[in-house]
Amino acid sequence: MIRERSAPRPAVLTPGAATSQFRPVLFDASTAEGLRGLEALAASGSVGAVHDTIADQLDELIRCDDPALARSSVAARERVLDGMPLWQWGIWVFYPWSGRLVHVLGREDFQRVRTDRNRDKIDREQQRDLRGRRIGVVGLSVGNSAAVTLAMEGVGGSFRLADFDTLGLSNLNRLRAGVGDLGVAKGVLAARQMFEIDPYLDIEVCGDGLTEESIGPFFDGVDGTDPLDLLVEECDTVWAKVAAREYARGRGIPVLMDANDRGLLDVERFDREPHRPLFHGRIGTVTSADVAGMDRGELLALLLAVVDEQRLSPAMREAIGEIGRSLSSWPQLASGVMLGGALVADTARRILLGESIESGRTYIDLEELVPARDPRVAAAFARAVEVLR
Repeated sequence: MIRERSAPRPAVLTPGAATSQFRPVLFDASTAEGLRGLEALAASGSVGAVHDTIADQLDELIRCDDPALARSSVAARERVLDGMPLWQWGIWVFYPWSGRLVHVLGREDFQRVRTDRNRDKIDREQQRDLRGRRIGVVGLSVGNSAAVTLAMEGVGGSFRLADFDTLGLSNLNRLRAGVGDLGVAKGVLAARQMFEIDPYLDIEVCGDGLTEESIGPFFDGVDGTDPLDLLVEECDTVWAKVAAREYARGRGIPVLMDANDRGLLDVERFDREPHRPLFHGRIGTVTSADVAGMDRGELLALLLAVVDEQRLSPAMREAIGEIGRSLSSWPQLASGVMLGGALVADTARRILLGESIESGRTYIDLEELVPARDPRVAAAFARAVEVLR
């Protein structure tokens, strides 16, 4: 588990920062310690760009109290600032991986403005409730979309991210990243994206993925006192898929999975059903210990049972026999991944707010919901139109 702590002085950018650092450094310029930290940062030569829109953010904060205002008055700004110079008000956030220094509102004001346009779909009390929740995401390829959308919507204030892999060029068909991110650990990439949305999040990255050694701290926290409230499981490793559910069931944690084919969303409410069979009984009594001894063929058969082979899309069914031959891996599209992130985030929010979402599977199949016209029907229609002319 990677756990970075803010040092009194930020480190000067090094080549390693491009792939390893993911936690921003925060400075409160209204304090002597914060000023010293900013001075040290400026002297280090680490800052590549300064981005300061605090005046605009202040105006947005004031309009949260009085939405009828077209723009805030000088008097209204002065009341909020209470004599403090604008440059010292709020928090300065330094992102080591990009060298950007950004001026933002303080924590409470930031949360209020950033989520203001969620109302009244998510009211203030619900926003505070969600902010206090801790969510785990395992698998940061498909899971990247879910994690970033959760952060964007304010669903969760603390996150644990687990993935052992790094970003490759072929991942750019479905991950929100660029060529400058190649080689970055997927967990680190997701954490950076989330921190750039909200620098006040609490994020831990498990860079080895889920293993027998890391799975306990991932679910319970390093000292065992910080359990997850919800798990999003999106990994390809069969042992981790099974073991994660065993741990979640034992701790009464709901699990969500987007299978990224035909818009499949899987819900397992172990918080309400402590004896529910894993994967809705699709793998029988198989345990993670059993999985550890399986060969490649047995693992593929188990995975196909998990995803309901007969209900896969035609393209996915055809791809199964070609993986390792004409295909390097499972086919995936960005549109499907983004849809999955939306489905997971929406369902996670509703579960955490107490809605009665049941265990089971739902298909949001866009090809069924937005069907293409049968070419034969289209041709017949065209002939009929021609005859009428």
